[in-house]
Amino acid sequence: MANTTAPDDPQRTAQRRARQHRRAAAYPAPSSLETLKTYLPSSLPTPPPLPPLPPWAHDPRVVAAASASLAVLGTLGGVRVYRRFFKRIRNADSLSTAVLDKKPWIRGVVTRVGDGDNFRLYHTPGPFWRYPFKLRRVPSTPKELKDNTLSIRIAGVDAPENAHFGNPAQPYAKEALEWLTTTVLGKRMKCQLLRKDQYNRIVAVPYIARPILPNKPLPLMMLRAGTAVVYTSGGAEYGPWGLEGLQRAEDDARRHRRGLWAAKKVELPKDYKRRVKEGGEVEEVSLARPGFWERLGRWLGGKT
Repeated sequence: MANTTAPDDPQRTAQRRARQHRRAAAYPAPSSLETLKTYLPSSLPTPPPLPPLPPWAHDPRVVAAASASLAVLGTLGGVRVYRRFFKRIRNADSLSTAVLDKKPWIRGVVTRVGDGDNFRLYHTPGPFWRYPFKLRRVPSTPKELKDNTLSIRIAGVDAPENAHFGNPAQPYAKEALEWLTTTVLGKRMKCQLLRKDQYNRIVAVPYIARPILPNKPLPLMMLRAGTAVVYTSGGAEYGPWGLEGLQRAEDDARRHRRGLWAAKKVELPKDYKRRVKEGGEVEEVSLARPGFWERLGRWLGGKT
């Protein structure tokens, strides 16, 4: 059988080879960086050469000593950063006098409220305690919390005494405890640690921490709500407001008969403790009934 295949047309063959050559030249496609380089100057200034190293830099002993020194400094720096920002304070025994002298600030979560003016704080240093990057958690069982919290005594305030050692509770002690429990239990707090008291509690100035708005000062909140009075016994700490600032907050609650000041007669917590200790009589602060004009001013929204 005769071969009927027509010979290739030289012109078509040349066109096909030209297309193949163009496709081969276009592969691979230029990157965007190469395209950008076309807009840059063709020649850039050459950076000046680096100065030569001194002869001692080539000594193996010098290099080894420098490497060891940098490693030690890095380790010590890492330890300091860990202790400052990441190490958790388990309890009051973990705090030395030297640390408390610096009046450090810590953050934590309130796990229990024991009285009207103190609570238990679980220290939460560093990150990863909150969502969306929560990798650490605050324990919730008594077994996990045992010996792992700080007993915080709120500086500058004194709340009515609850029933202890067979002694009756003061009036308004239950209400003060309920107010503090509702206000801080489970909340994140920022506290400035000041010192230890005779009961191994940490006297501190606590604030209710808020992520955006300013933190809320707990001592001022208690005094304004009438759940506590200003603490004036020995070793008192008054925080950044001073004695005068705390007394102004107490006077505001006293004028408006808030909290414990709603009673006609009030026994101060320090007088109650002294009376119970000595077995003496009740010493109460008598509050005169406000007059007509004072009550009218309050009804109208005044500050009298």
